[in-house]
Amino acid sequence: MTGKLRHNQRDARMKYRKLGRTGWDVSEIGYGLWGMAEWAGSDDVSSLQYLQQSIELGCNFFDSAWAYGTGKADGLLGETLHRNPGKRLYAASKVPPANDQWPALPSYKYHDVFAPDHVLEFTTFIRRKLGVPMIDLLQFHVWDDSWADEYDFRTTVEKLKREGYIRYFGLSLNRWEPWNGMKAIRTGLVDTVQVIYNIFDQSPEDELFPLCREMNIGVIARVPLDEGSLGGKMTLETRFPSSDWRSKYFGEENLKNTIPRVEALKKIVPQGMTLAEMALRFVLSNTTVSTQIVGMRSKQHVLENTTVSDLGPLDSGLLMELKKHRWERKPAAWSD
Repeated sequence: MTGKLRHNQRDARMKYRKLGRTGWDVSEIGYGLWGMAEWAGSDDVSSLQYLQQSIELGCNFFDSAWAYGTGKADGLLGETLHRNPGKRLYAASKVPPANDQWPALPSYKYHDVFAPDHVLEFTTFIRRKLGVPMIDLLQFHVWDDSWADEYDFRTTVEKLKREGYIRYFGLSLNRWEPWNGMKAIRTGLVDTVQVIYNIFDQSPEDELFPLCREMNIGVIARVPLDEGSLGGKMTLETRFPSSDWRSKYFGEENLKNTIPRVEALKKIVPQGMTLAEMALRFVLSNTTVSTQIVGMRSKQHVLENTTVSDLGPLDSGLLMELKKHRWERKPAAWSD
């Protein structure tokens, strides 16, 4: 949302939903910290200010990962937790794959990716960066369901919980593979899943979401703005610095397929609404979603995005129209 405020954003109230069987009441708008560590244009002082602003506006769920700047994002989140000792904030982070490969492939052996010693080592690193005795939610940053029956998968997750390293365990599912985690969910070891879900990527609705409802699994929707394209400001000429991950993702091949679809969406945005608002409210319109994590790198972004929770779901007619914009995609070399 830009320009004149549609209503008094500063008086808007954040709404909360249960994060599955954790029982936590988490903010409908969560904070994704990736952009604070590996995207161009970020600085730590500003990042800490934006995190604090989001808390003041009701955000209480924060998603990080060791891979975001080799612990940098975890450190920023840890400092934020330290500055807010009287508030219940939920910190989620992720163990990186030991083979440093994204996404996971079935040809990779489980022990080359998440061997017990590797998981325990990085769990300790993350706890230290966060400055907490127990991590609220620890996730594996990649996953392949061929590993679901691995003995060490079960014993490692059980050990992390039993010995007080973590409260709950989750999986971050591979890009455009929402089905690739359902076998693991059925083991009973997984408490949450993090999955790409947005106007373009609606496939989690097919099989994953029904299973999550059945087993009371918390759903963390990531990439609600399609890495930024659904913010509505990109063009075919958009370029990012080579050091920014988006320079690869939004290369010529992806841009030429993405921008026309974004322009088609702009034509159906209701008057008084922005494309970004419509995109975030699309995600919130699905009650299976517990929270969506948004990267916010300005005070205005924080104010606008947290306000969306108070605006509620989209009307049924618009939702039906948005179903037509579903885009079936498969992983490619540029999407890793």
